[in-house]
Amino acid sequence: MTVGARPLRPMQGRDPHEPHRVATPLELLFDLTFVIAFGVAASQFAHLVAEGHIGGGLLAFAFATFAVSWAWINFSWFASAYDTDDWVYRLMTMVQMVGVIILALGIPQMFASIDHGGHLDNRLLVAGYVVMRVALVAQWLRAARQDPQRRTACRTYAASVAIAQVGWIASIFVDTSVALSLAVVVVLVLIEMAGPFLAERRMGGTPWHAHHIAERYGLLAIIALGEGVVGTVASLTAAVGAGGWSVDAVLIAVVGTGLTFGLWWVYFAVPFGELLHSQRTRAFWFGYLHMAVFGAIVATGAGLHTAAYYIEHHSELGAVGTVLSVAIPVGLFVVLVAALQALLGAPGARVAAISAVLTVVVLAVSAVAAAAGVEMTWSLVIVTAAPVMMVLGAEWSGRRFARVAPG
Repeated sequence: MTVGARPLRPMQGRDPHEPHRVATPLELLFDLTFVIAFGVAASQFAHLVAEGHIGGGLLAFAFATFAVSWAWINFSWFASAYDTDDWVYRLMTMVQMVGVIILALGIPQMFASIDHGGHLDNRLLVAGYVVMRVALVAQWLRAARQDPQRRTACRTYAASVAIAQVGWIASIFVDTSVALSLAVVVVLVLIEMAGPFLAERRMGGTPWHAHHIAERYGLLAIIALGEGVVGTVASLTAAVGAGGWSVDAVLIAVVGTGLTFGLWWVYFAVPFGELLHSQRTRAFWFGYLHMAVFGAIVATGAGLHTAAYYIEHHSELGAVGTVLSVAIPVGLFVVLVAALQALLGAPGARVAAISAVLTVVVLAVSAVAAAAGVEMTWSLVIVTAAPVMMVLGAEWSGRRFARVAPG
């Protein structure tokens, strides 16, 4: 059966060693929905932090970024193994995009409910999640039917996702405290995570492509870095509105652009494709730790947005708190990137670890400077300089290993 020029193709698995495998236009279109989701989460987080509701903001932000990242991860690994790009696959992807948009619309209510400390209002968020997962279960069942060699693994994925969705739907009808609701969330997340672990480690696995996966993660990292640009524009607008084009306004532009560029350089200095290709058994470390990496990147953008609130005198935070709202996620990011290199056995892992420590030291200096009375914008300049340590370490180790490599 055909529709136009898109005949149905059997889902028999892609070649995990396919040369020149790259992200498809459909995958790039799918990723655009996550721009909205990350943007809403960052905006809500910045708002709560500026109001001084740091604990509730952190908890809600962690919940939101996990939900968004986890939704993206499941689609991306499936696509790496079974993308047929026929009309059924495309329609199922469109359904999942609708689910992401619904999920994003539910993020503000979820933030508000956690901030108020009452019942966890995750109804719309769960609704979007279920829409995504119904389409994904259909995809896994199709793969199970058409790929007999990996049928057990595909059914394991489908079963774990389906069972978790029953739990997610039931959870929205239970009127409990935020703490108990989050405990239920942890259980459901563990059920969903058990599926990939069992399928890949015990049921034969799926034919995902290492370089394709690494490229896909890099593309989502770029989308997350977009929040740094958004935060920069917000801070720059606030600075110009408060005092016109001044030294502070110029510094904000330098800080936001330089920090976003620095994080990009740190991330893409690591050859994740080659590392993942040679260390396929460590894919879970790569896949799951990246959820925290994405969260740290988005939180950095939220921190820059918090700086805008400070400049507009709409923040309960002082200069130190504002600087820390940017410095802490940057520190978390560099530590996570160094940890990923160590877990994947990167040749420059030791240099990366030393560079990460030096980066954290520089970030601490930025907070000390703010506490000593240095203006917030100048303290953020120190934050911007911190990733340079990681960049120098990556460039030095890259040239060193290039000299000793055979050939």
